[in-house]
Amino acid sequence: MARPTPLSGFPEWLPDGRIIEQHVLDVLRRTFELHGFVGIETRAVEPLDQLLRKGETSKEVYVLRRLQEDPDEAATRGHREAERGLGLHFDLTVPFARYVLENAGHLAFPFRRYQIQKVWRGERPQDGRFREFVQADIDVVGAGTLPYHYEVELPLVMAEALGALRDIGVPPVRILVNNRKVAEGFYRGLGLTDVDAVLRSIDKLDKIGADAVAELLVAESGASDDQARACLALAAISGSDETVIDRVRTLAAEQEAAHELLDEGLEELGALIRAAAVRAPGVVVADLKIARGLDYYTGSVYETVLVGHEQLGSICSGGRYDTLASDGANTYPGVGLSIGVSRLVSRLISNGLVTTTRSVPSAVLVAVSNEDDRGRSDAVAAALRARGIPVEVAPSAARFGKQIRHADRRGIPFVWFVGEDEQAGDQVKDIRSGEQVEADAVTWTPDASDLWPRVVPA
Repeated sequence: MARPTPLSGFPEWLPDGRIIEQHVLDVLRRTFELHGFVGIETRAVEPLDQLLRKGETSKEVYVLRRLQEDPDEAATRGHREAERGLGLHFDLTVPFARYVLENAGHLAFPFRRYQIQKVWRGERPQDGRFREFVQADIDVVGAGTLPYHYEVELPLVMAEALGALRDIGVPPVRILVNNRKVAEGFYRGLGLTDVDAVLRSIDKLDKIGADAVAELLVAESGASDDQARACLALAAISGSDETVIDRVRTLAAEQEAAHELLDEGLEELGALIRAAAVRAPGVVVADLKIARGLDYYTGSVYETVLVGHEQLGSICSGGRYDTLASDGANTYPGVGLSIGVSRLVSRLISNGLVTTTRSVPSAVLVAVSNEDDRGRSDAVAAALRARGIPVEVAPSAARFGKQIRHADRRGIPFVWFVGEDEQAGDQVKDIRSGEQVEADAVTWTPDASDLWPRVVPA
């Protein structure tokens, strides 16, 4: 078989990288559950008409089909499914909305869920952007209504979850927040009616700069030069205290852009800033250029950056949505955030920010003196495993020095030597210090720091 050609955009971590990823997922899962979120998993595919109905571009969706299909089977299944087609989900919000609609009669609302799964998106691979990646989402969905305080709660839960990773060397995060009502109210107060087009243009500020965005606003939103400058002035406002609200009101007064939706959005944004100042001081920052390009957001919107790694882009984003989950008769508004776990882990690994104490779970290698006695080594390993100690047995009865080197190469800290007979007793050697002591498989335990591989700052 020829040497395989790697596929870009489909990350595969080495064993130590996988340990880092698993640690991140465990911390996130534990934090979400501490806040009462229940885990679910949805199917990997959704009908194309559902995937594309809320602003996602078709070029980013992977279509799913069989390479060969029995014509009789296709006819039996009918044309409707064939016409709709199936695609791999590009995020976890659209499938979750469908899940809520299908299972509403079995759910207790407000429904709090977390979901950790792979998603697929046909993007151009680059630093931190993949075609296949892991996301970790939390959402709260209500039946008919959802109080605003959930829009305050969720970014603070994410701040806690990401903050819990600081002890392994993950940089601090800054959660940037805005409110679509503020933006829409301001734009409408200016006389701009194509709000979605304005939002899509503002969402490109960090990528193309203010001058290019101004041109887009004129060309695609019908804005005048003065209106474009006013939109950019709003986007330039940011801060971590309530002076942000005053600055927006002052700008709106100067531009004669008063609108009831603007007032409503500023009240909500102010409530979030006040709560964050108490529970996560310095972490949550109001940033009026945060727009989030997807059409389904209706209230608060969030983006999160690693401090010192802002060029990576947002590692966690989301917002409030009111009509994404609706069957015409019932509506289930929600608010959620999604962490790009693969993006975060890739930065931790590529920049050497974190490392692992070893790349294998085994804390002990049980040596084999000769193949006829392998059963005794297996018995020791079984006794240690029964007490929760991860163990492997040497692959061959080589010289003890070679078996020790094998353990060293794998990062296994202890080597166990089975006594020649019951009177001789067993010995365990810490190959890092060279210390060797008598040991009994029913009582000996390694130090807690050596029991399992740990993720630590590099």
